[in-house]
Amino acid sequence: MRRSFSRFWKSLTSPFRKIYAFLNTEPEERPFSDSLTESVKSPSVLVEHVEAFRKHLLRALIVTAILVAIALNYANEIMAILAEPVGGLDNLQAIQVTENLGVFMRIGIFAGVALAIPYIAFELYLFAAPGLSVRARRYGLIGIPFAAVFFFTGITFSYFFLLPTALPFLLDFGGIPAHPTASSYYGFITNLLFWIGVAFEFPLVIFVLSAMGLVKPQMLLSQWRLAIIIIAVVSAMITPTIDPVNMALVMAPMIVLYFFSIVMSSIAQAGRKKQAKDEKVSS
Repeated sequence: MRRSFSRFWKSLTSPFRKIYAFLNTEPEERPFSDSLTESVKSPSVLVEHVEAFRKHLLRALIVTAILVAIALNYANEIMAILAEPVGGLDNLQAIQVTENLGVFMRIGIFAGVALAIPYIAFELYLFAAPGLSVRARRYGLIGIPFAAVFFFTGITFSYFFLLPTALPFLLDFGGIPAHPTASSYYGFITNLLFWIGVAFEFPLVIFVLSAMGLVKPQMLLSQWRLAIIIIAVVSAMITPTIDPVNMALVMAPMIVLYFFSIVMSSIAQAGRKKQAKDEKVSS
């Protein structure tokens, strides 16, 4: 009876023990040149990595396809929600026979991919994690749900704050009332929502890189002027026009995010120094 219970307990706790070992086992440290030389001498090593990446990519594509299929069932509702900033679906028009179908598919794919981003990030993490340090593994795993939160926060900001301000200006510019087609409107709005969502990931990326020791807050702070120039260029690429109003609407949150990333970098650097100090004391 005791032996049966022991086997049952081991099988029950096996996944948790594997996760614990995965998050607490340091990988073998090897110079990049040695790894590259081994890959050249033994192509099978490289093939194993390619095969592993293929499996992770395949799982990500399957989950994305499932979520896109689910999102297509709600595409009409999503289209109606996204059309609210322009006054509803009645203010849009279609001038091509297949335009409505194309918009329907675009919205479904956009919603499905947006929902799949956390899982895609998780699969990329699983592929890279074996070569990361314990600290990087933990931060990477914690960062996945935060990546989803930051991405959808960017989408929410664009929908509730950016679009209600930008659309009236764009549609009435020059005193000529605009009647956008469905394809042009949804193409514009999905592109804007997606890239603003990606921009909101910047503080998290900086935090992870700082935790790994690749980025320092002093460097970010000293290069803030260059960063603002780059943000201005990116804002001009994201916004459909180069007028100062819409560029400012995009630039303002991105500048705030940049300085917020400096704070995140400082927190990560402080944690890294504390860990190094604790390891030095314990050794």
